[in-house]
Amino acid sequence: MATEEGEVAWSAPKPKAQMQGAIDLFEKEYPGIKVKFTNAKAPDQVSQIKVQQAAKKVAIDVAAAGELTVPPSLKMAEAVKWSDYGVDASDASFDNKMIYIWASPKVWAYNTSQLAPEDAPSSWDELLETDIPGRKKAIEGRASFMTVWNVNKKMGQSAALDWAGRLAALQPHYTTNTTEAEQLVESGQAAIGTSLMNLALEGKDSGAHLDIAPVTPTSTNETFIYVPKGAPHPAAAVLFSSFLSSQEAQDQLAKHYNSRIPRNTDCSAPNMNEALKTLCDNDMEWSSTSDLDEYHSLTKFFPDAQKALGTYAG
Repeated sequence: MATEEGEVAWSAPKPKAQMQGAIDLFEKEYPGIKVKFTNAKAPDQVSQIKVQQAAKKVAIDVAAAGELTVPPSLKMAEAVKWSDYGVDASDASFDNKMIYIWASPKVWAYNTSQLAPEDAPSSWDELLETDIPGRKKAIEGRASFMTVWNVNKKMGQSAALDWAGRLAALQPHYTTNTTEAEQLVESGQAAIGTSLMNLALEGKDSGAHLDIAPVTPTSTNETFIYVPKGAPHPAAAVLFSSFLSSQEAQDQLAKHYNSRIPRNTDCSAPNMNEALKTLCDNDMEWSSTSDLDEYHSLTKFFPDAQKALGTYAG
């Protein structure tokens, strides 16, 4: 059935070059199915699929969701008995509507030409205590870097807002997204800033004077894939989704730091991917957004944190 459909349309918020290895493996294993990939932000996917489902003309077979887009995406996702397709039960999520496919832990990156490793902060309080001028801190203004304060019960929202207010008093440089913050650090315009594990490691690989400050704890920032209701190639979509969950596909995705890590602190794996190894080598702890209630709570937490940071735009 999947081969007869001939193609699968995959949409994810990643450059195609990072996905190409897994795509090539799939097309080699299933030569009758071509993968059409689109790099699209998760919020844009939600809007597109809503319109397409309302018009009964869905064009996406496999979509991605993370953080704020998880709750609305679940309403549009088809439930699949993923265990029948070899997906591990621990990766089949939200009543079999999604598969946990990769994580991009939220980290702090620093420019090694401006900050010595021994001076890099290792805690959230140390981020406020360093001698780095406020404008030399590049901060993603949407406050998503603060997710861990919402999901780690030892930290808490009240303490989060107090911390955000203290950071705002330092008058950091706010950016509209995480990528912009990381680029300022990579270019040397900022000494330290909010980032994602994959962005920081790729920047380091490219030769930038960049490393990860071992600020702990942090959050996993999980991404899930799902098959939208009404997908035009449902059999190919299920086959491709389950393939992306396989170890061979995960190994390809890991080459660009897009692969699963344990949902909570666990350094016991004998063969770690680079993202997990970096967390463990830096003695960092991490937490996942563990259930749907926590995903819903982020919709209130982020605006509150933005208000404390002074970045809230309504």
